Amino acid sequence: MRGWAPSGALASTVEITAASVQRGDVIQVGGQPCRVIDLFQLPQGAKQLVLESGELLTMHPRSRFEALRMARRR
Repeated sequence: MRGWAPSGALASTVEITAASVQRGDVIQVGGQPCRVIDLFQLPQGAKQLVLESGELLTMHPRSRFEALRMARRR
């Protein structure tokens, strides 16, 4: 995985669920920051996240994580 470090862009910590996760969110997995690069809808509201490292993470519909979300420019 490429080393990720926050830049001067505005970022905020948000609570994410399977319904609110977005590409670009950075979550901590095993103490390491991992960026979500793709996601797939699974049955019954679950989502499978593809992380920048190539790993897959499945979020149950009731899972909650804290994530770092970069402010989007308009």
